[in-house]
Amino acid sequence: MNEYMAFVQNHSLLVMGFMGVLGLIIWTEFNRMTRKYKQVDVNQAVKLMNNDESLVLDVREDNEVREGKIQGAKHIPLGQLDKRIAEIEKSKEKPILVYCRSGNRSAHACATLTKHGFAQVTNLSGGFSAWQSANLPVVKK
Repeated sequence: MNEYMAFVQNHSLLVMGFMGVLGLIIWTEFNRMTRKYKQVDVNQAVKLMNNDESLVLDVREDNEVREGKIQGAKHIPLGQLDKRIAEIEKSKEKPILVYCRSGNRSAHACATLTKHGFAQVTNLSGGFSAWQSANLPVVKK
């Protein structure tokens, strides 16, 4: 036990860094386990989209959408989602696939949607970049 205490005293910065990283890992895993939406890859997303009632939501910015988008996707930028939530209220009980460029912003959008009572929210892991990498169809605006 004395060796551990000596190590902590001699390497306090290293120990604090380790504790910080450990805390971040625990926090990340806790958030992953308690989130109310699913993460899917492009193959699972296509299966979800084959459901006629599903809504595909693009939360990228206007300039990003000019590059193309998934066919049939409704575009609401993440920054406007709270204000424009009424536009998709009718889809509260339907499956919703949300995507952005890489999957990070859409995760925030998924959290927002679940807070507003949307039941079947799904995030496209890897976002539009993963969709394009899989050579899936894209439509230009």
